[in-house]
Amino acid sequence: MTTAPFPRHVVRRIGAALADTPVVVINGPRQSGKTTLARQLATPERPYLTLDDDTVRQSALADPALFLRGLDGAVIDEVQRAPGLLLALKQAVDRRREPGRFVLTGSADILSVPRIADSLAGRMEVITLLPLSAAEVRGYEPTFLSRVFDGEVPPPAPALTGAALQEIVLAGGYPEMLRRPDPLRRQAWAREYLRAIVERDVRDITEVGRLDQMPRLLRAAAAQAARLTNFAALAASLRIDEKTARRYLGVFGQLFLLRLVEPWHRNELSRLVKTPKLHFLDYGLLATLRGIGAQRLTRDRTPYGPLLQTWVHAELLKQITWRAEPVRVMHMRTKDKVEVDLVIERDDGDVVGIEVKAAATVTPDDFRGLRQLAAACGASLRIGLVLYDGEAAVPFGERLWAVPLGCLLG
Repeated sequence: MTTAPFPRHVVRRIGAALADTPVVVINGPRQSGKTTLARQLATPERPYLTLDDDTVRQSALADPALFLRGLDGAVIDEVQRAPGLLLALKQAVDRRREPGRFVLTGSADILSVPRIADSLAGRMEVITLLPLSAAEVRGYEPTFLSRVFDGEVPPPAPALTGAALQEIVLAGGYPEMLRRPDPLRRQAWAREYLRAIVERDVRDITEVGRLDQMPRLLRAAAAQAARLTNFAALAASLRIDEKTARRYLGVFGQLFLLRLVEPWHRNELSRLVKTPKLHFLDYGLLATLRGIGAQRLTRDRTPYGPLLQTWVHAELLKQITWRAEPVRVMHMRTKDKVEVDLVIERDDGDVVGIEVKAAATVTPDDFRGLRQLAAACGASLRIGLVLYDGEAAVPFGERLWAVPLGCLLG
């Protein structure tokens, strides 16, 4: 595989932001394609500089104001490595407020670092660039979100079932993983990537007392992927207190490795579990952490369900980053253990429910959670979908459908 020709659908949002905003921040994990995109945005008036270069970083750290002096604008890569630069950028923008002056990239969630978010409040737009989506790799531009919020059944992408779907899920979305056709080589890259993140980037954003515990915590978190987060069990597995476990998970969240998916709630449903669900942002990294490959899935399909749910969650997040319209992704679970894997809600209150099933057959019982969601939402539930490993869209009641997983990309 090669990733060179694949377009990034977020480019349109970046172009719109550059036309009316002084500072545009492209935020996302390392190796997701930010640097490639940032270099394309460089111009003679907006030169490219990277803080991964020791000399450039030392200059920015020593005197941020002097570093920026004389620059009409700039593309500054990995800005989280010199946080003091943000105040100098604020002052430069306030002296001359013109759109598109600075493009910043960061491998830590800018909005979760208060000193950065506060420095540029009202002066920046943050756009997330996650690893390649399966749609970008295949040259599709999905209409999934717009269609489901219109209450429509989206069309499926062709030939996206069974072994073909499994191959996509195991490969992940990082360009460097996709360049390696050998699954063992992909997982070797993923292990080295995770080691480098823990050893270098964690230090850039926080003080961690026991850095050696971070890889163990990441593996323990992988075992809980696509499940309710058991903070106490994670803490016990490392012999640390629960507060520390939560803080360390927060660090992984800042580095775009995982995300705690908050529970959805409405007054109509009082018996809801309020525990967040833990999701990894890349299914290939999760497969590596859990030692899941095609041969293992031939022997045991049990791990495939959480991995497939991770893929659906990640693909939805990527599609959301391409849109200017704010959409939240949550989950629902009642105290009676009835659940909906993903609940997508717009600011206007419209809701779409999604259940993920790693099987080729769907039964009425698979809609238990979606029926409860429909009862709570009334007309604001636009559609409830069970995404399954099949080829046909089948109705199961008013606004309830079983649809192929390929509909996510169609």
